[in-house]
Amino acid sequence: MQWEFTPEDVVKGGVDYGLAEFRKGLKEEVRINLVGDNEASLQQSFDLIYDLCYWMATGREFADFAVTIDDDAPFEIHILQAIKEHMRDNITMLGAILQRLIMDGVENGMPTHEAVEMAARQHAGVVVDSSPA
Repeated sequence: MQWEFTPEDVVKGGVDYGLAEFRKGLKEEVRINLVGDNEASLQQSFDLIYDLCYWMATGREFADFAVTIDDDAPFEIHILQAIKEHMRDNITMLGAILQRLIMDGVENGMPTHEAVEMAARQHAGVVVDSSPA
């Protein structure tokens, strides 16, 4: 995805860009790059790519993510390894969004661990709310 602002702008609060907007943009990017028009396949691909971005944006390693993928899907792991390289900017932006959520809590007087928990709850709420019915 391309933005008119930087991850630093998001972290500093200079831009109002959140999880819902990020997810919408990423889903459109996946839609554009996915061959075919199967909505179920699009959703499955988006979910997997978003999970990869979230995993990496929260400081975890790709190898640990790969372990969570079904053992019957080595092809997916190979593809995700290639996709990961193209997702670097998205991973950085998602990390900035998550950091801003945490900072919002801290700036409102929360201890850091509570701000992290609040950000995790907000993230879960956005992911659940934007999931297909």
